[in-house]
Amino acid sequence: MNAHLYLRASTKDQDANRAKASLEAFASEKGLVIAGIYSENISGTKLNRPELLRLLDTAEKGEVLLVESVDRLSRLSQADWDTLKATIKDKGLRLVIADLPTSHMMVEDKGITGQIMEVINNMLLDLMATMARLDQEKRVERIKQGLENKKAADPEWKPAGKAKNSAMWEKVAGLMAKHPSMSADQVAKLADCGVATVYRIKREMKTAEA
Repeated sequence: MNAHLYLRASTKDQDANRAKASLEAFASEKGLVIAGIYSENISGTKLNRPELLRLLDTAEKGEVLLVESVDRLSRLSQADWDTLKATIKDKGLRLVIADLPTSHMMVEDKGITGQIMEVINNMLLDLMATMARLDQEKRVERIKQGLENKKAADPEWKPAGKAKNSAMWEKVAGLMAKHPSMSADQVAKLADCGVATVYRIKREMKTAEA
């Protein structure tokens, strides 16, 4: 049976591929053949994720969608979570969560016992998805309260923006100057950064030249 691995991290400072080795080992243990690995750095609160959508478009009926934990797949609102679940079901995919043992039976053909376990598994999936969403909401609320407290203590205080990574800027700018015909993807690979970073630096350079 084929499996499609989905790996996600929230920011570029985190490693979306961190769980890749453990998921590959899990797939091997379960006798699954890895048909694709989809990795992206994007918030779990967003339903419109390029790599997740690509996986859902590519995977075939009866194949496995394998993720490390529910929160890697979803920190979605209830409505968006329902939409994602319906999409997975309509595609005929088997959703397997490595750290949710009740989902592991989706790898196997199901009899009556399997059908009962599927009901239990779906309840646990919904519970864990809700907990992931609530955890995200609490985190956002704590950040908001922290900013409000600082503002109350010092009305002149303003949150500092992210400092420009000057070393990365110089590296990308140097590569573009040395190889003007090189594509943004190629520059990003050589500089070990995201393509969006390359485009942003290009815009900054044009603005500086204007």
